[in-house]
Amino acid sequence: MNSKVYNTSEIIELAWDDKVSFDAILEMTGLPEKEVILLMRTNMKPSSFRMWRERVGGRLAKHRTKNKNEKIKININEREED
Repeated sequence: MNSKVYNTSEIIELAWDDKVSFDAILEMTGLPEKEVILLMRTNMKPSSFRMWRERVGGRLAKHRTKNKNEKIKININEREED
């Protein structure tokens, strides 16, 4: 885990990104999958949370252990500042 502190909106952005696995989120933020799910549940409207869960539920890319070919590294610091 790096020393950057991630705010809630950055973690939500990572969780919505199809190319960022839960394992990558754990490495970057220290939050395991269950805590990311809880964060999403408590910070999103119920309908948006259900849509997100359906979206990531069957995606191999969200689970590095299921997708052994994952080689994508995401650096949130490279995105444009608002």
